[in-house]
Amino acid sequence: MKAKHTVLFPAVVALVLSLAGCSKSFLEVYPDSNYTGDSYYTSDEAVLKAIQPLYNRAWWGYNYRCGLGIGSYRANDAWNPYNAPEFTRFQTTALTDEVLRAWSSLYTVVTMSNALIRDITGKCGEGVSEDVKNLAIGTAYTMRAASYFYMVRIWGPVILIEDNDAAVNNPHLPLNPTEDVFKFIIRDLYKAMEYLPEKAADGYTGKYAAEGLLAKVLLARSGWNGGTRDAADLQECIRLCEDVIDHGPYSLMEDYEDLFKYQHNNNKETMIAMEWADPLVGGWWEVNSTYSDLASTNYTDDVMVWGGITASVDMIQLYNINKAADKRWKGNFFTPGDFYDYMWTDTGGFTFENDWMQVKKGVVGRKCDVDGHLAMMASPLNTYILRYADVLLTHAEACLGNNATLSSGRGLDSYNAVLARAGLPAARSVTFEDIIINRRIEFCMEYCNWYDMVSWYMWKPDYMLDYFNNKQYRGITIHDGGVQKLDDGMLIYLPVNYTDADGNEIWSDNPAFSLTDYMTNYSDYVPVKVTPVNIFIPYPETDVLQNPKLSEDPVPYDFGE
Repeated sequence: MKAKHTVLFPAVVALVLSLAGCSKSFLEVYPDSNYTGDSYYTSDEAVLKAIQPLYNRAWWGYNYRCGLGIGSYRANDAWNPYNAPEFTRFQTTALTDEVLRAWSSLYTVVTMSNALIRDITGKCGEGVSEDVKNLAIGTAYTMRAASYFYMVRIWGPVILIEDNDAAVNNPHLPLNPTEDVFKFIIRDLYKAMEYLPEKAADGYTGKYAAEGLLAKVLLARSGWNGGTRDAADLQECIRLCEDVIDHGPYSLMEDYEDLFKYQHNNNKETMIAMEWADPLVGGWWEVNSTYSDLASTNYTDDVMVWGGITASVDMIQLYNINKAADKRWKGNFFTPGDFYDYMWTDTGGFTFENDWMQVKKGVVGRKCDVDGHLAMMASPLNTYILRYADVLLTHAEACLGNNATLSSGRGLDSYNAVLARAGLPAARSVTFEDIIINRRIEFCMEYCNWYDMVSWYMWKPDYMLDYFNNKQYRGITIHDGGVQKLDDGMLIYLPVNYTDADGNEIWSDNPAFSLTDYMTNYSDYVPVKVTPVNIFIPYPETDVLQNPKLSEDPVPYDFGE
């Protein structure tokens, strides 16, 4: 299932060139008085400042729309035909702006990590403690691994870079195969675990966070070649998860909604996150700018936003499985009549009065709800890369492994811990379908569900293609005023008019109208077809002719072994 791609590599070279000398204009991490060429890391403070861009600025281009489009729109978490429609309709091309932005941003993470590893290893002064050196190096290995883990699930084969100078000297680098990308990621995370402290200060990455990410990587690799998941990868994944569970400093937040409040940034469930600057003082390239797309003026009226995204029909269907009993939905989506006492706190709370289901996650309200830390199109919320609930569900899935059901043991306990936080009864057994449903609800609109779907597709291609095309109702728009919540919490679709094949205007007389009729007759419906060709996104189309190797098959990476 190899897809044909074209690649932008000159952009990567430009990034590397900007980092090769660790220029102050790019990183902005050196105190003016201490910048002395190769010995600028003269204190713990200077090194800690050097780490910070790896948590925000490097990720900005990816976080701004790319993560939303790739991770959530392609997963069918939500639907907006006017916001990055190429992702929702699976029509991304090599010319899509967000593809270029994602590619460039993720390689920024890589090249900044490379520069940090090199400079901290070889250019630190005596005033830098070993603990801070180790934290910096471990962080760089972790972030480089995280970036490549995103990339391998977006594009498949990518270009592995760990020496910025070598990449500048030879810009015609080939793609490397996915098996080498996974090997590279895994190697980086084992290295990170050697350097990182068991418990890092708030806002920094610790050893157990790297372990949790490694477990997720191994689970993805275990089934990447299809058929039976690799037993050794599954076993190591389980071991790592249980080490995090038994010894790590993490636990579930008691209230799911608290995970997405500014006041709870760097909470006890946070393992790795993009740490955004305060919108009141940070530059545009350092703040969480997704607020512009997520929020609308219906509930954020004192800062400029232009978004507002509705739930997909798929998500409405999942909502109705447990109706309002699942506490997570109120944190994921506004539904008719929902009341939030922590929004519009100056007027006693906010009630969502519209007749549709709109994204709540990431919407923090007005300035009064976040102690003033809100600006035009920018919120103070961190963006999760990994949180503890992910480790628990990864553990459950690895314990399920190649079996049809999981009916006992620690994996089932991990699964049920997530259900308990959601207010749901414990499951007596778990299937792969259960895993899909619970993960999709738990991580809805956290820009990550599509990545899990890619891993599942590589393991079970026929199963997932059927799921994408026959169970997710992709491409259906429920218009404003098209959803009603019944007294028991169930959401139904209100009657709509459509034009039949003979040109007659028809009104459905069934409050819960047939989705089949809707898809067949309603003029706004545009079917979305997911195929093996469009699972992976094309590489950006820029100056591909400058590097003829990029049209060739991937070349094994030289690990120096």
